[in-house]
Amino acid sequence: MSVSLRQIRYFVATAEQGQITQAAAALSISQSAITTAIKDLEQSVGAELFSRSPQGMELTTVGRQFLFHAYDILNKVQEATSLKVPTSDVEGSLTVAATYTVIGYFLPNHLERLKRNFPNLEIQLFELNREAIEEGLLSNRYDIAVLLTSNVQNPDLSTETLISSRRRLWVASKHHLLHKDSVGLKEVAAEPYIMLTVDEAANTSLRYWSNTPYRPTVTLRTSSVEAVRSMVANGQGVAILSDMVLRPWSLEGRRIETVVLRDPIPAMDVGLAWRRDVEFTPSMEVFRSYFRQAFYIPAIR
Repeated sequence: MSVSLRQIRYFVATAEQGQITQAAAALSISQSAITTAIKDLEQSVGAELFSRSPQGMELTTVGRQFLFHAYDILNKVQEATSLKVPTSDVEGSLTVAATYTVIGYFLPNHLERLKRNFPNLEIQLFELNREAIEEGLLSNRYDIAVLLTSNVQNPDLSTETLISSRRRLWVASKHHLLHKDSVGLKEVAAEPYIMLTVDEAANTSLRYWSNTPYRPTVTLRTSSVEAVRSMVANGQGVAILSDMVLRPWSLEGRRIETVVLRDPIPAMDVGLAWRRDVEFTPSMEVFRSYFRQAFYIPAIR
């Protein structure tokens, strides 16, 4: 039996969500469609990819191995079909500033594509915090930036959001909050909380907490996403982070589950920023056009 991209997408969604009901909701399809697709996929692979339990779908050893291949397949398909930018003979250099989260979880794949499509475009990349990026854009040290646009407040800068990454609660596999019909910041406040500090995550978090009478019980503040991942997966606390940095397992191979909270939690917006009155060079136009085509953003100034 042949394996289809549909089966792989349904498998990945189920692996990430940990439950067929949540995967079906995320994909806007029926639960039976996912169940059938996974069953057919397991027949093709010749092994069970999930162990089923009342708590959800847990990846087997074979399932974890298959997930790595599934991600690679979907990335290759996206690379082959989603980008319409032809190879260009544009020449020039571009200074790009980016924040930690963007460099670690968003930019690398796009930089490789840019290099392949525009071999004569030299990109100098600098990792900085938002304040240094804003100052550098205004003083012309950097041409353009890729950062969390939801954090930019400077009126002298123009921004263009490319993606909005939903924030969800991260918990360990079999955590008791997974059994509740509804979870909000009230319930989260009763749990030990692992606070990520990089890219102003702590300040962003406190903004939406401040709209409630509750506060997180912070037991650790860290700038390491991997530290948060390991602490959560090992049952030492919970965290609220965006889907962009989500990986459903820790470095130790322990599962991380997610919960959509009933309280309004703002998404993490990622995009471009530049000085408002800057005159775009050909290199800057190529860079912005690439991202607009990659994320289907209308070319409107």
